[in-house]
Amino acid sequence: MTEMKFFFYGSMTEGLVHFHRIKDFVTSCQPAKIQGKAYRLKVGYPVVIDEGEDFIPGQLVELRASNLLWALLDEFHGINSADEIKSLHFRRQRAVHLESSEEQAWVYFLNPKKLPTPAKLIPNGDWETVLQQEPPLVDQLTESQRNYILRLGQVTGREIIPIDLSLYRELMNLEMIVDKGRRLALSKSGHEVFRYLA
Repeated sequence: MTEMKFFFYGSMTEGLVHFHRIKDFVTSCQPAKIQGKAYRLKVGYPVVIDEGEDFIPGQLVELRASNLLWALLDEFHGINSADEIKSLHFRRQRAVHLESSEEQAWVYFLNPKKLPTPAKLIPNGDWETVLQQEPPLVDQLTESQRNYILRLGQVTGREIIPIDLSLYRELMNLEMIVDKGRRLALSKSGHEVFRYLA
């Protein structure tokens, strides 16, 4: 095990949906900022591009980590070690600004070529305020909607999962599912939501 420093923002920060993936390895966590440009995805969470002058809030997290954890974080962020240009994110070491000092840490920046068209630029990079004003889509789903998206996301092959008509209408209106005739499947938005629920 070695100590590694990461700057995390959005869903991977303490109190949000993906923090549970790293919490058992955290040795310290403190508020910090990096420079970049933040965008809000349709699902509601932010991504950061390695360009721009905004100070993006997040957390400097020190992890007691193995090579396996490093590999899992890279996989979660869609790092393609064989061909970096195909990666969803790039992992870069950058200056992280603390209240009265600066440290180097690893940051997962979105590959600008993978930025979805509907993503919206977050003014001044302040994703925390934006999330308080309009919670992410996963927080707006009912328990039955969440459970159905999770079930659909775990389907392999042509398994058919029954659904009631009202839930069908709700998820179609939210553009979470597509009707493939004899079976339902997650839409592109549904897959993105599943990634934040799983």
